[in-house]
Amino acid sequence: MADDWAADLSRSREQWLPVCSLPRLAEAGIVAVRVAGVDLALVSVGGVVSACERACPHEQADLACGRVVNGRLACPLHDASFSLVDGAISDGWPSRPLRLYPVRVERGEVFINAAALKP
Repeated sequence: MADDWAADLSRSREQWLPVCSLPRLAEAGIVAVRVAGVDLALVSVGGVVSACERACPHEQADLACGRVVNGRLACPLHDASFSLVDGAISDGWPSRPLRLYPVRVERGEVFINAAALKP
């Protein structure tokens, strides 16, 4: 059945919600979304999709206004950047790592696991 994949998602403990079309994200590179009251930035780099908290952990700048440099998400207010693999901040910055969240891409849509979000 065409809706079997949706039924499988709803039965699991995970709560995968569609948040953005893959073509929109691929075109923009970074898209801001809100899921279950949590602001996130979706980032597409070389066909790999990542989701992270939208506010920079250093000074709360809007990372959806940042840019990707050498596969890292750069803050729009300062020179700090974050790994899109593990959230590590660039050397020399006294801040915690960036929170990353599970994403899934299916049928041209980006999904976020709402159960994994922390407001």
